[in-house]
Amino acid sequence: MKPSLVGAIEAGGTKFVCAIGTDPQNIEEIRFPTTSPEETIQKTIDFFKAKEIDSGKIQAIGIGTFGPAEVNPKSENFGWITNTPKEKWQKTDLITPIKNAFGDIPFAFDTDVNAAAWGEGRWGAAQGLDHYVYITVGTGIGGGAVNDGKILHGKNHPEMGHLRIPKDSSIDLYPGCCPFHGDCLEGLASGTAIKERWNTDPSFLPEDHKAWELESTYLADAILNLTLTLSPERFILGGGVMEQTHLFPMIRTKLNKRLAGYVEIENIDNFVLPPGLGSKSGVLGAIALAQDLTS
Repeated sequence: MKPSLVGAIEAGGTKFVCAIGTDPQNIEEIRFPTTSPEETIQKTIDFFKAKEIDSGKIQAIGIGTFGPAEVNPKSENFGWITNTPKEKWQKTDLITPIKNAFGDIPFAFDTDVNAAAWGEGRWGAAQGLDHYVYITVGTGIGGGAVNDGKILHGKNHPEMGHLRIPKDSSIDLYPGCCPFHGDCLEGLASGTAIKERWNTDPSFLPEDHKAWELESTYLADAILNLTLTLSPERFILGGGVMEQTHLFPMIRTKLNKRLAGYVEIENIDNFVLPPGLGSKSGVLGAIALAQDLTS
């Protein structure tokens, strides 16, 4: 059966990615900066209106958004971005104006990290697995989990970026950048935190800089906590900071030491991996979410 042609929106805090397609080999996308809600949403609608004419009827649209977001379909605020630090976007109804522009086609709505996790399970580094976690380490930190083959939701969605992790103030004097919690995981280990702590973009720091020792320690602590809580088969770490590929062996070594044999991991190198879909995990995950509505 030929996959349905669907639309996808990866709504990021710095850029939107809009696409139509069916799979990683058949996708057409556009990227533009995240400005005001009104301007950004209108650009999104304009893209899909043009593609409907060029490519035929889009069967569904999947949205993966920065958050926090209301992903509970039973909520009266379903489809909203809620208490985001991005002030212009607080309490923004993202889904309704897009729905209104396209009539009766179905929509899927979830966080960007949940979408990325779903995409990695469909086409990427988590294929064949029923229990895994995707974490993005970029401007902020977020995580999505798949448990028993389903995206993990509860009262709302997981907020892995705001885990509290150990901090030794004799080693790290930085107070943290999270506007809500200060020195949570995001506050200590995000790209924003690295940039503020060392007064430079993380990509400019050499591999032997002590920043990476600190970064790998914080990420290993977070992965330890999530391993003991969720018992996943694999972690996939994406985002701009994780393009520093030397972090992966450092994290694996520290994680193995912290596990201390209590949880046995047969192959630690295969337990913590980069995304199989590279930077396209989120938008392809939104494709996958939309296709689920058409099957």
